[in-house]
Amino acid sequence: MNAHRQRQGIFYGWVVVAATFTLTFVGFGSAYTFSAFIEVLQQDLGASRGSVSLVFSLAGFLYFALGVISGPLADRFGARSLCLVGMVLVGFGLALAGQARTIAEVYAAYGLGIGLGVGCAYVPALGAVQRWFVARRGLASGLAVSGIGLGTLVMPPLATWLIAALGWREAYLVLGGAAAAFGIGAALLLENDPGRRGLRPDGVFVEPGVVNSAAKEGVSVKDAIRTRQFVGMYVACLLSAVGVFVPFVHLVPFAVDHQIAPTVAVLLLSAIGVGSTAGRFCLGGLADRLGRDTFLAAMYAGIAVSLAVWAFATGLLALVAFALLFGLFYGGWVAVLPAVVADHFGRRNVGGIIGLLYTSVAIGTLIGPSLAGFIYDASHSYFPAIAISGGANAVAALVAIVTIGLKSRTAAEGL
Repeated sequence: MNAHRQRQGIFYGWVVVAATFTLTFVGFGSAYTFSAFIEVLQQDLGASRGSVSLVFSLAGFLYFALGVISGPLADRFGARSLCLVGMVLVGFGLALAGQARTIAEVYAAYGLGIGLGVGCAYVPALGAVQRWFVARRGLASGLAVSGIGLGTLVMPPLATWLIAALGWREAYLVLGGAAAAFGIGAALLLENDPGRRGLRPDGVFVEPGVVNSAAKEGVSVKDAIRTRQFVGMYVACLLSAVGVFVPFVHLVPFAVDHQIAPTVAVLLLSAIGVGSTAGRFCLGGLADRLGRDTFLAAMYAGIAVSLAVWAFATGLLALVAFALLFGLFYGGWVAVLPAVVADHFGRRNVGGIIGLLYTSVAIGTLIGPSLAGFIYDASHSYFPAIAISGGANAVAALVAIVTIGLKSRTAAEGL
C-alpha cells in the first residue's frame, strides 16, 4: 500500500514537462526561423534556392540523427548535461551564422550549430518525460513538445521583424543570445529518474526502503529493433519525414511566388504553429483515450490529406487553411510518437530507442526539403515535390496500420 500513496504538492514530472517545453520552443523555434532568412541569404550570398534549402536539411539531418548517440548517453548519465551542451551549441550556431560570408560558412555555423545543438537536447529531454508518466504519457508528451508548435508560431515572425529592424546578421546574433539564455535555464530543471525523488511514474510515492525498479523496466535496444513494431515505426517515420519538413522551408517562398507579400507569407509558418500547438495540447490527451497506435496512423493520413490541400492552394485563405490543418496533424504526430515507443518497449532504454528511431526522420529531413528545392530549380514548380510528400505520408499511414498496432507487445502495457 505504501508504494501507492501519492505525494502531496506539485508532481515534479510536470516541471520536467515544462523544461522540455522550453527546450523544444528554443531549439525548434530557432530552426524554423530559417524560412524567414531564405530570400536574404539567396540575395546576399548569391546562392540558389536548392543550395540554401540544403542548410536546413543538413541541420535537420544532424539533430535527428544525433539522437542515436545522445539518447543512450542520456539513459546512462541523465538528460541535464546533454541539454546544457545542446543549448550552448544552438546559441553559438545562430550567432556564428550571422558572421557568415559564404553559403559554405552558413552550412558550418547554422547546420552544425543547430543540428548538433538540438540533437544533443531533443531526444534526451523527450526520454526524460517518458520516464515520469504512464497513464497520462500521451498528454505529457503532447504538452512537452508543444513548445515546437509555439516556437513555430512565435519565432519566424520575430525573426522577420528582427531582419527588417536590424538586418539578418544582427537578427541571428540576437536570436543566438536569447536561445542560449532560455535554453540553459530550462536544461537545469531536467531530472531523468523519478526514483531519485522517491517516486514512480505518475507521482506514486515509494516509502523509504521499498525497492523502486521502475528505471529497470523495459527491453534492450537490441531486442527492440528486432521487432516488427520497431521496423514499422522506422519505415513510417522515414516516409513521413520526406514530406513533413518541406513546408517549413518552402511554404514562405511558395507563397511569395504566388504574389503574397513576404511579411504576410511568413505568418503562414505561424499558422502551422497555431495548428501544431493545438494538436499537441489537445490531441495528445485524446490519444490516451482512443489508443495511441491507431492515433499515430491517423496522424500520417491527416498529414497526407493536408499536403494534398497545399498542392492545389494558390490564394492566401487556402494556404492558411493548409497551414492550420497540416500543423494540427504534424503536432499530433510529434506528440504521440515518443509515447508509442515507450508503450511498446518500456522506459529503461527509451532514449536510446527513440534516438535510433529518429535516424529515420533524419534521413527523410535530409532528403525532403533539399530535394524540393532542387525540383523547384529544375521545374520552377513545387507541385511535383508536394505530390511526392503527400504520397509518402499516405504510404506511411498504411505501414503504421499494418505493422505497429499489433496485439502482441514487446513490453507490457504498464511499462
